[in-house]
Amino acid sequence: MEQILELISNHREMIYFVVLSIFVGIEVIGGVPTVLHTPLMSGANAIHGVVIVGAIYVMLNVDADNVVALALGTLAVLLGTLNVVGGFVVTDRMLEMFKKK
Repeated sequence: MEQILELISNHREMIYFVVLSIFVGIEVIGGVPTVLHTPLMSGANAIHGVVIVGAIYVMLNVDADNVVALALGTLAVLLGTLNVVGGFVVTDRMLEMFKKK
């Protein structure tokens, strides 16, 4: 428990930045009209592609003994991949609606 509190106190500015980013992201996305959700989803797919590459890079540079980092990296790769694939499937289905029969 003491290590966790020390970690939080050492990285306080980073934690504030992440929390503030979450609130700003919610406000920005909440203000987007429904017509623009498809382009926004395409941007999210690109961001999650970067997340996947970053998670793989971090996992390659982590010690094999660090089980927590490997588990979190695996989870990041899995969830990022699911989001990218799901986003492309939804975008493809939406584009199919605009094709002539």
